[in-house]
This record gives sequence, structure tokens and C-alpha cells, in this order.
Amino acid sequence: MKDRILYLVKTYLLTVLIFMVAKLAFMLCNHAVSSFSVSDMFEVLWHGLALDLSTALYFLIFPFLMTMASVWVKWPAWLMKPYYVLIAVIFSLAFVADTSMYPFWHFKLDASWLQYLETPTEAMASVTTWYLLVRLLVFTVLTVLFFLAYDRIGMPSSVRGHWKEQLFYVVLMPVIVLGIRGGVGESVTNIGQVYYSQNQFLNHAAVNPIFNFFDSLTSPLDDLAQYQFFEPEECERIADGVYTTESVNCDTLLNTDRPNILVILLESAGEQFASAMPHLQALKQEGIYFSRCYANSWRTDRGTLCALSGYPSLPTISVMKIPEKSRTMPSIAMTLKQQGYKSSYLYGGDINFTNMRSYLISSGWEHIVSMENYTLKEQHTSQWGVRDEITFQTIYNQITGARQGERYLWGYSTLSSHEPWDVPVKKLDDEVENAFCYLDDCLYHFICRLKKTPQWHNLLIVMMADHGIINGQVDQTTPLQKNHIPMLWIGGAVRQPRVIHTICNQSDLPATLLGQLHLNHDAYLFSRDVLSETYRMPVAVHNYNNAQWICDSTGHVLYDFDLQRVTINESSDAGRLQRLDKAMIQMTTTDFQNRK
Repeated sequence: MKDRILYLVKTYLLTVLIFMVAKLAFMLCNHAVSSFSVSDMFEVLWHGLALDLSTALYFLIFPFLMTMASVWVKWPAWLMKPYYVLIAVIFSLAFVADTSMYPFWHFKLDASWLQYLETPTEAMASVTTWYLLVRLLVFTVLTVLFFLAYDRIGMPSSVRGHWKEQLFYVVLMPVIVLGIRGGVGESVTNIGQVYYSQNQFLNHAAVNPIFNFFDSLTSPLDDLAQYQFFEPEECERIADGVYTTESVNCDTLLNTDRPNILVILLESAGEQFASAMPHLQALKQEGIYFSRCYANSWRTDRGTLCALSGYPSLPTISVMKIPEKSRTMPSIAMTLKQQGYKSSYLYGGDINFTNMRSYLISSGWEHIVSMENYTLKEQHTSQWGVRDEITFQTIYNQITGARQGERYLWGYSTLSSHEPWDVPVKKLDDEVENAFCYLDDCLYHFICRLKKTPQWHNLLIVMMADHGIINGQVDQTTPLQKNHIPMLWIGGAVRQPRVIHTICNQSDLPATLLGQLHLNHDAYLFSRDVLSETYRMPVAVHNYNNAQWICDSTGHVLYDFDLQRVTINESSDAGRLQRLDKAMIQMTTTDFQNRK
């Protein structure tokens, strides 16, 4: 009996130790993300211990059952080896993936990463072959070390035990269950329990990545239940006037209500890169510039749907990845199709990435051009696919080749201003800013050429970033800078240059555009015409990985749904803004769940 109990104790403690060492390795490998002290490392270990202890119990279940059975049945000594291999692979893969990807995405390993592994070539496009080989080597070494560590403990020989020993294991079972659950209270084990610092890096370091991953595997729709904060009537009262679907007495920005339209989503081109994009700054003087526009989310798949369908993003779900829901969304393409517009969308990468093809087709885009439409040489001009100068030429050809007298809508997503920043020119020393400078040059050259064509006179070009990024001093702790994106309307269809200083989201594009075209936009429940008299509560939201930021004239706050409190407060009316933040996410998630 003593040998069997000692085996379980050693196995359990080894698992906990591995989790703790992995935390230290995570911090050391990501020291460039955030500064920390030696005392912070001990704080992380201490605050993350409860979650580690609970998670380790999951991996003790099988050894426990085998040990309990060995009281009566003799097992061969090698029987546990396949299990040791399995958990060694799981641990190594989780730790390497979590540690490696954190500098890119700034949150812990969770199930949302599986969405991007469906197209592994695209998912790996941001890194080099050497980067992958090093991590493959680390994964292999860790897997071997973990296996040897567990195997060295060795399962004790199956010596028939006494019934009292069997009773001991039976009594121990509910103790293990309670340990996994986190006690007998109403609150169960969750990642929020390890958060302790205003420094999100330290909170994330304390989170067990394996627990976080498996916890996030639950149905994403079930996960939306956490955003029910108020009774429906109270929720509507709090958010009353925020979402309006009417355009009343709008300012007239255009020369015509039926221009040809090009929507360009500029990859990652937040206002933080304004200095690297001087041509775009000059173009702002020629068009209609929305100076206080903010991205709804942090990834291309989410931002694309926000801009084209006017539907706000959700913290833990990519709507584009759920076809049964995304196909219910309204879209600019579908609305304009009813007005006789022909539509085409261009993306120089893999159009199947994040289910983009399915979304575009179901939302009314008639013709899709992607990487597969280019030569093999062109397909490999960048890590992500066809570089921007080539695709800008394609969209130029589409516009200049359009039949006179017909109405057209073009959509276009750029891609070169994305990691690994592999552009064909070097004008700036900083590789990130240099990539945006390249995009800026491509854009400016494209606009200059179009101005010389007859198609320019009836053309409206809408440019906006799909999202901002973490870079340099800009990160999740500076949401005003990170989420601030340009929205610029330019072209011969623009009446005169103007600056619109009203706070808005990228998801307000459809209603604002359709309002200028005098078209009904009732189907866009969460898209606001920012030029309408009905837009009386200017507010913008942005969410990522279970947190939502909100901004209005009083300032801004960031609410963390895991921590269940405000983590950034720069508002003179934070209490009201926090309640509004919750009401808005409740309204959108409720609508999403009800869509069929």
C-alpha cells in the first residue's frame, strides 16, 4: 500500500513541478514583452499554484484508477508507458506553443488557435523555417525528458492488497473531485482566480496554459452565457439610444447616391503608423477623414466582418468561423446587389483562411479573386501570398475594365503589412514601419493612377484598417492608441474634403455608407450612421480574448470578463461606462445566439 500511495504522490508532485518550471520558462523566454523582477517570478508561482494543483489532478486520474485496480489485478510494468508518452507530448506541445505565440498575440493558449491551424501554411507565414525548427527541437527534447521523468517513478508491482486499501482509494475519489473543482463553494476552478496584478503579463504567466486550452474547448455558444448581466428590460434601458437604424437629416458627403465603390481594408494599418504612411496623411486632406474611428477587434477575420457586415466582434468567438451564423449577417454586398451592383472581392492570400471564402460568398460577394488566381511565382512573392503592389494592379485593372453604365462594388484586403514584414523595398530602418511605408507607397501610386482615368469621377474609395496591432510602446494597456484606425473616403464621388470628429467604430461603416446612398439599413442592427441626427450617443467598443474596451466623450475603460472588474479606468464617469459596456456586449451576444 505504501509503495502505491508513494507512486501517486510522486506522480502528482512531478506534474505540479513541471507546471511551475514551465511558468518560469514562459517568463524568461518572454522577458521582452514585459519587465519583471525575481520577486514577481515567485508571486507568479504562488498565485498560479492553485490552478496548477487542480490541473495536475486531471492527469492523476488515470494513474489513480490503475493503482486502485492493481490492488486486485496484476498489471504488466509497461502498461503506463503509453500514458507517459501521451502526457509528455501534451505538455511539451502546450508549453512550446504557449511560450512561442504569446509575443505575437499577448494572450494564453486557448482553443481559438485551432481555427488558424486548419490552414497551417497561412498560420505559419509569420515565422521563418529556422524559428519552426528550433521549436520542433525544443518540443522533441522536452517530450523525451518528461517521459523519462515519469517513467523513472515507475508503477509499483501489482501485489494484491487488503480491502482496507481499496476503501482508502474509494474515500480518496471525492477528495480528488473536490480538488479538481476547486472546493465546495459555488465558485469553481477558473483562470480568473490566479489574476492578481495590474500587469497583465504577470496574470497571464500565472495561468496554466493546459487548463486554459481545455477550458476554452467548451461550445463557444455556451460561452456566451457569461455575458448576461442584466434583465432584458434593464439592458435595453441602459443601452437606449446607442444603436439606431435610421438615417435622418444626414450631412451630404457625395456628389451622387450611386457611385461605384471600392472598400480597401488595410492590413494592421492603425493610426499608430501614421508617420510611416505620409502619403495616406496627405490623402486625408483630399477626402472625408473620420478622425476618431476605432477597430472593433484585433484580427483580420473579425475586423473584416465588422467592416463589411456592420456586426460587432465577440470576445471569444470569430463569427466568420461559424458559417451557420455568419450567413445570417447583412452585408454591403448583399444590400447593393439589390440595387443592381456587381461585386468582386480580392485577397492575395489563401481565401480559405479563417473561412473567409464561405463568409464572402454567403454574404453576397459574387466574384472572388485570391492567391490561387495568380501564377506560382506571384503566389510566393510574400509569406502570406501575393504582395500588395501586384494585387493593387489587379484591383486597378478591375476598376478600369468595368463596363460603363454598370454599378460596381469592389472589396480588397491588403496583406503585406503583416509579420514577418517581408516587403521588397527598404526605405525605413525599422522593419515594421518599413512594411507600412511600402503599403503607403503602393496605395499612393494606385490612387495617382486612378485619378487620371475616367472611372475616377464616379468612384468612392473607402479605406480603413482591419485592426491595430501591438508594437513598441503600443499594447493592450494603451487601447486609445492600439485601437485607433483610419477611415478615409476619397474619390471623384466625394463632394469636398471634410474631417468628421465623431467617435465611431469600423462596424459603423455599412450604415454610414448606406445612409449616404439613401438606402435602408434596418438589417444592420448594430451599425450606426454617424452622420445621422439619430446618432446622439457616440461610443466605440473593442474586444479581445474575453475583455472589452469602451470609449465615449467621458473617456474610456477596459473591463476584463475573467477578472470581472475594470482594469483600465480613464473616464470621468466610469460606473456608467462600465454598465454600458456590459449592456452592449449582452445585446450583441444575445442577438448572435438567437440568429438562425
